[in-house]
Amino acid sequence: MKLGDLHPAAGSTHKKKRRGKGRGTGLGGTAGKGGKGHSARSGGGVHPWFEGGQMPAQRRLPKRGFKRANKVVFQVVDVGQVAELGQTTVGLALLAENGLVRAKGGPVKLLADGDVSSAVQVEVHAASAAAKAKIEAAGGSVQLVAR
Repeated sequence: MKLGDLHPAAGSTHKKKRRGKGRGTGLGGTAGKGGKGHSARSGGGVHPWFEGGQMPAQRRLPKRGFKRANKVVFQVVDVGQVAELGQTTVGLALLAENGLVRAKGGPVKLLADGDVSSAVQVEVHAASAAAKAKIEAAGGSVQLVAR
């Protein structure tokens, strides 16, 4: 058996209906779209959320709240995760390299979860006061970079 000899089992595939291609297709005349009317025209038919004239869900349900357009969503890194890297200087590139943040996932914020014992210099976009205190207590420093 060769790769070129392979074909689907008998009856497992069907020929595509060639709509609008004349009488020889078995769909001539109306091309399988029934008679006249809106749904027989090109671009015709109802939209996907049409519910047969019933009050549609997007009008029945109340509209609540809003989404802030300029909301800043930080990627979070913990002090403990930075300490596990075992580096003296930790920047954004190193965090992305080790899979702690996505390279283009937005700004990075340092939080105070975990412990650090050695001096580490960390470069992030933002840091909590508790995280900054933990790093500085271990002899390190936190440098904030512009977004």
